[in-house]
Amino acid sequence: MPSLPQTSTPAPNTQAPSRRAFLRIAGGGVVLAASAAGVAAFTLGAGIPPEAVQAWNGPSADEADPRRWALSYALLAPHSHNLQSWIADLSEPAAITLRCDLQRLLPETDPQSRQIMMSHGGFIELLVMAAAARGQRAEVTWFPQGEFDAQRIDTRPVAHVRLHPQAGISPDPLFAQVLRRHTNRLPYAPQAPGAEAIRAILAELNAPGMRGGVVTQPASLPAHRALAREAWRIEMVTPAAVMESTRWLRVGPREIAQHRDGLSINQPMLRVINAVGLLDRSKPPAPDGSVVARQLADFDELIAATPAFLWLVSQAAGRGAQIAAGRAYVRAQLAATAQGLHMHPLSQALQEYPQQAEPYRQAHALMGAREGEVVQMWARLGQGPAIGPSPRRGLAALLA
Repeated sequence: MPSLPQTSTPAPNTQAPSRRAFLRIAGGGVVLAASAAGVAAFTLGAGIPPEAVQAWNGPSADEADPRRWALSYALLAPHSHNLQSWIADLSEPAAITLRCDLQRLLPETDPQSRQIMMSHGGFIELLVMAAAARGQRAEVTWFPQGEFDAQRIDTRPVAHVRLHPQAGISPDPLFAQVLRRHTNRLPYAPQAPGAEAIRAILAELNAPGMRGGVVTQPASLPAHRALAREAWRIEMVTPAAVMESTRWLRVGPREIAQHRDGLSINQPMLRVINAVGLLDRSKPPAPDGSVVARQLADFDELIAATPAFLWLVSQAAGRGAQIAAGRAYVRAQLAATAQGLHMHPLSQALQEYPQQAEPYRQAHALMGAREGEVVQMWARLGQGPAIGPSPRRGLAALLA
C-alpha cells in the first residue's frame, strides 16, 4: 500500500466564519461576532473542541472496509456553510451510493443548489483519491437514476461508486494534502503567489470542460475587490440571506461539539451571553445600523488584504458541470495547499437569488464568461496565517 499522509491531532480552529457577523441580545441590542480582521483577539485560548475536529485525523488504523476508509477522507471536502450534506449508502457490497441530505440545503442563498452540487463533486474527488491510495479503482456513475433539473434536487442518487481492487494503481500526489487543506478566511500576506504556484493551481483548474485563471495584476485587482465588497454588502442587508446563515451558527464549545457542522463562533463574550440564554438569533440587525457598517468595514479590510483572486468557469451549465467544477476546485485547493497557499471562496456574487442579479452579471463579465458559460467559483488566494480545521461530523453521521 502507498504511504499515506501522517495524521495528528489537528490544531484548534481560530479563524472567523465568513458570513456571520452579528447576533442580537434578548431584550434589545446587538453584539458583533468575531470578524475576520479581529478574530485573533477574540479566540486565542478558546479553540474548537477536539472531538469536533477528530475526523481530521483520518480513518482508524484498523479500518478494514475500503469504502469506509475512503469515505473518511471524502467527508473532509469543502462544503458551502460547512453543511456536509452528504449521505452514503453502503447496503450494496463493494459499492457506495451517494445522495444529498435535503435538510442541509441553502434555499435562500443557493436556491438552485449549485453550490451544493459542487460540494458533492469535491466529495467524490477526494473519495476517488482515497480509494486509489488504498489500492482500489473507483468506478463512478453520475446520476444513475437521472440528472436533477436546473431548479431543484431530490432524493435520487448523485452518484454510484463501485470499488475494484487494482494492483499497482498509482496514488494521486495531491492526496497527501487532504488532511492539510483548510479554508482560510483571515487576511493574507501582500505578496502575490509565485509563477510556479500559479502554474500548479491552473493545471487543476483547466480540467476538461473548465477554464480558470488567477488574477494578480495590480490594474485588475480593484475591479475584483469592488465587486466582492458590493456583493457582500447586498448579502448583509438582505434579511433572508442573513437569517439563513444564522440558522447554521454554532456558538461556543458545547454547540460546536454537538453539531460539528455549520459556522462556528467561539468568541468568549458571545459564549457567556449564550450560556445564560440571552443570545437572540431570531432577527437580523438593521441594514443601516452600526453593526452592519462595522462588518462591511471589516470585510473591506479583508478584501484589501487579498493579493490574488482565482476564478473557475464551466463551458456549459447543468448539474454535470457543477460536479466537474467541484472536482476541479478541490484539486486546485489541494495544489495551493502544497504550495503553502490558502483559498477562501467569495460566493456572494455568484449566487442566483434576485438581490444578487447585478453582481452576478458583473462577475460573469469580469471573469470573461461567454454565452452559455457559468462562473462556478471565485475565491481569494494568498498566503494566510496558520489555522486549524473546521468541525466535521465524522463518518457515522454520513451513513444511511
